[in-house]
Amino acid sequence: MFDKLHIATYNIHKGFSHFNRRMVIHELRDHLRALNADVIFLQEVIGHHKGHSTRYGNWPDSPQHEFLADSVWPDFAYGKNTVYDEGHHGNAILSRYPIVLWDNEDVSAHRYENRGILHCEIGVPGWQKNLHCVCIHLGLFTCGKQKQLQALSRRIEQLVPPQAPLIIAGDFNDWREMVSHTLVKRLDLTEVFELTGGRAARSYPSWLPLFRLDRIYTRGFYVEKTQVHQGRPWSKISDHAVLSARMVRR
Repeated sequence: MFDKLHIATYNIHKGFSHFNRRMVIHELRDHLRALNADVIFLQEVIGHHKGHSTRYGNWPDSPQHEFLADSVWPDFAYGKNTVYDEGHHGNAILSRYPIVLWDNEDVSAHRYENRGILHCEIGVPGWQKNLHCVCIHLGLFTCGKQKQLQALSRRIEQLVPPQAPLIIAGDFNDWREMVSHTLVKRLDLTEVFELTGGRAARSYPSWLPLFRLDRIYTRGFYVEKTQVHQGRPWSKISDHAVLSARMVRR
């Protein structure tokens, strides 16, 4: 049924285990496939790196978002945010359904911390309006984070019709749990774990989640089920847990 949607968000730590001990991109792809989500929001995705292909014998030939999407998610978008001598990384969205339009807006607060808003419109079969998906990885510092939230809010108000289904997901680095007040009040959004459990989910670190850094905000959906994918095998893949939600279009 196309009125139902299964989504997930994950900071993949550039395809390395916590403390960069192991390259785990192949394990990551297997476990993402097992989730069987329709749309996946990814942060810290390497688009290119010159050194890794020589350093690691089985480093993928294609960019990480293409390697992870493979034949399961035929459409994908990648927003390059941080560029360095050996390559670049950013956010990505993988989708079972056609991405009809996408854009990556630079919302970097300063030159030492590059951030972007990856915004996709997805054509879900049978839906009258496109699904708007926004993947974000907010900065670490409060001042920059507030500027990025303002940019996100302006973008949604200007480009997303009020009746269109909307999902905003990613790593909000919201140590003090201040983000929801802004997004819920200004944009009429619902955080799925706040709805089902009363508070945002603990997602970091993945082996024993204590901090509520990752979020899924929605508009235009009923939330059926939410889940934090923590512990093994996820704790061996990234320092963040995976968050997922099953929803029904209103």
